[in-house]
Parts: sequence; C-alpha cells; structure tokens
Amino acid sequence: MATETEVGQLLHRRGWRTAFTVTERVNAWASLVSVIERGYGDDIYEYTNDLYCRNWLHEAWLLLDEHIVQLWTPRIKALDAQYMAATVHDDGQALDQFHRLPGPDLWWWRRHPRILTGDLGRSLRSAGAIGADPDTA
Repeated sequence: MATETEVGQLLHRRGWRTAFTVTERVNAWASLVSVIERGYGDDIYEYTNDLYCRNWLHEAWLLLDEHIVQLWTPRIKALDAQYMAATVHDDGQALDQFHRLPGPDLWWWRRHPRILTGDLGRSLRSAGAIGADPDTA
C-alpha cells in the first residue's frame, strides 16, 4: 500500500491531469454533491467531468495505506449517502446518451440529479430522465 503522495503521483502517471490529494478530491466530491442538492445548472459535459472526482477516490482507495482509508471512509460514505439522496437511479440510461459509462462498480454514473435544472436538466430530460423541477423540489 502507498502513501497519499505516492498514490497521487501514481494516478497522475496513469493519466490523471495532476497529482491530486485525497483532501482535494474529497472536497471536490463534497462541492459537487452540494451543488447537485441545490440543482446543478451547468452542462452535461461539465457534469460528467465533475463526476470523475469520485472515480479518482475509487481508484485511490485500492492503493492507499489502510490508515488513510480508515480516516477518510466515514466522510466519503456520508457524501455518497447525500449524493444518493440527491439523485435518481436509472442504471445510467440518461448519462449514457452523452458519455460512455464506466464499469458497474462505479455506481455514481448510474444516477442523475433529482432536481433537473439548467443545461444539464434539459440534456437529461431529452435523454428520458425524470426528475423534479427546481421550483417544485
């Protein structure tokens, strides 16, 4: 198992744009979840790009020292629960119209925001997604 710095560097060598830290990616996930809860108004391509912060955490968890995993897992599980509450499971049918879905173990790709607003909402509705209007959510 590796340290946080080593994992960040390894994942960067594997194609991630920078050597992220766990703190950076957890904060990015927290920020994304918060925006989704209020209504994500950016476009589908920004949304799918933003989801990758959770992918990084998934990849890092397989490589990190156990004590780092134990330290951060409660926070990530709490954010995952918030994300699940703010999203609708559709097995990825709506997102798959715009972005090739990764493997089934990356469950966050098989959900879409419950509140469909802005460009993202229009795109997802055009792909058959059903969600709440922000004015009635």
